[in-house]
Amino acid sequence: MKSRTVIFCAKKIITMNRSRPFATHVAVRDGRILAAGTLEEVSGWGDATVDNTFADKILMPGFVEGHAHLLEGSMWEHVYVGYFDRCDPDGKVWPGLKSIDDVVARLAEAARELEDPAQPLLAWGFDPIFFGDGPRMGAHDLDRVSAQRPVVILHMSNHLLNVNRATLARVGIDRHTAIDGVPKDENGDPSGELQEFAAMFPVFQLLSETVGFSFGENKNAAWNFANIARRVGITTSTDLANPLTETGVANLRAATDDPAFPIRLIPAFAPLLFKGQEGPAHLKAVCEHNTDKLRFGLVKLVLDGSIQGFTARLRWPHYYRNPGNTGTSGNGLWLLPPSEVASQIASYHREGFQVHMHTNGDEASEVAIEAVSQVLTTHPRQGHRHTLQHAQLVDIAMLRRMRELGMCANFFSNHIYYWGDAHYAKTLGPERAQRMNAAASALHCGVPFGMHSDAPVTPLGPLFTAWCAVNRRTSSGRVLGEEERITVADALHAITLGTAWTLKMDQDIGSIECGKFADFAVLEDDPLAVSPEHLKDVRVWGTVIGGQVMPAHKA
Repeated sequence: MKSRTVIFCAKKIITMNRSRPFATHVAVRDGRILAAGTLEEVSGWGDATVDNTFADKILMPGFVEGHAHLLEGSMWEHVYVGYFDRCDPDGKVWPGLKSIDDVVARLAEAARELEDPAQPLLAWGFDPIFFGDGPRMGAHDLDRVSAQRPVVILHMSNHLLNVNRATLARVGIDRHTAIDGVPKDENGDPSGELQEFAAMFPVFQLLSETVGFSFGENKNAAWNFANIARRVGITTSTDLANPLTETGVANLRAATDDPAFPIRLIPAFAPLLFKGQEGPAHLKAVCEHNTDKLRFGLVKLVLDGSIQGFTARLRWPHYYRNPGNTGTSGNGLWLLPPSEVASQIASYHREGFQVHMHTNGDEASEVAIEAVSQVLTTHPRQGHRHTLQHAQLVDIAMLRRMRELGMCANFFSNHIYYWGDAHYAKTLGPERAQRMNAAASALHCGVPFGMHSDAPVTPLGPLFTAWCAVNRRTSSGRVLGEEERITVADALHAITLGTAWTLKMDQDIGSIECGKFADFAVLEDDPLAVSPEHLKDVRVWGTVIGGQVMPAHKA
């Protein structure tokens, strides 16, 4: 039976194809693009049905989210206690909380609704950096919520936790616990703040056993995440840290095998529980499950923590205003020791995998770049595209070296809006804060890059991410690093073909041209016609994935 050809008509098609940047029609067959151009130009492929659904709309390549987590699809099962207003998947706006007392009050209200007095209460989105220079939240604050049930708050960055004394007792953390990342109070007892994975791991184990918390491995999380992504124009997204357990992989297959699943998913393997060659062997086996909608093959290594959590690794002169909770070194925490970075990269590089490295601080980025250089000296390989994720403080010298080595960057542009003021005044100081997420410098140096939200750290929304890179405005309205602004056209490239390149998916997605998947973002407004200040306000009608129309809001 001959496949059906559909020609979608649009007011304007922004193709991201350099040889044909704009079109009015796109022909689709078997889920892929036959041609884009005028109606006459795309009609030569035989009988076709012309679909005018988008005749008054703008089509773009489906947006590509290069750093997000399926946690975005499950965190709303728990209590939001963030500083900024945030909209849940049902459209309800949860007001941001402006004091620790406000956080305690919301948690106390949620605790009263739990019948089991021993059930842990999990909340998320908190960040103490927004609460001035007073005392940080301690275990005694959360004891006001409950002295019996465990109370756990996952920070907005996902790099720290706050817990009450009941939680500390339940997981066996006390004054004798010798883990870097467990600050002590003036009496020598744990303060209730736990920093980074080693310190947080016992709490995650408790939550997994009691409330079913996981890092987005369950099928419902994938569906919830995908539906949020669809509403903001995303057709391909990473899950950029997944343990890829047998159950987790099976759940991802079950979700993505459903024809109605609205995005393509690219999980990145987080090899925390594997040693030596066990990790590459496991990933190689998992790649047998690859499909058009589910693609394995990325590896995620985490070198340092978060700048706003004071756990990122910074070069001298380190932190601008050190709050005294930055690990034993006074300069953040190494989550992967520098001495092990090259060997970790090499084990996956040799097997042909692509490595993505979380590096927030410039010291961490420098270590990662040097490690890639060492690996390439011993094991030369063209087209590896190893990528620095966040790369928030890379400078010109590092960018030039990245270009020489064939590396990519994926910038956390949303960071400028949410934490720019804090970085200017508290963590980095004015000069370094000005060059954060240096997209213009990356363009100048020829380093391929994408941009991301790191959801649930910040909300999914590629057009907002593009707006951040174009305008570089903080939440207070300060322009942070005017010289690092990029054009709207360059920002749109970054959230489509640019990010696709960093994922080694540019042969299939990122532009509207012959042979690629028929994945489109459908917009009500032309992002190239609105003022740069209003780029974030461009309305998303929905998406098309593999030629299947996916309205943002189903009737």
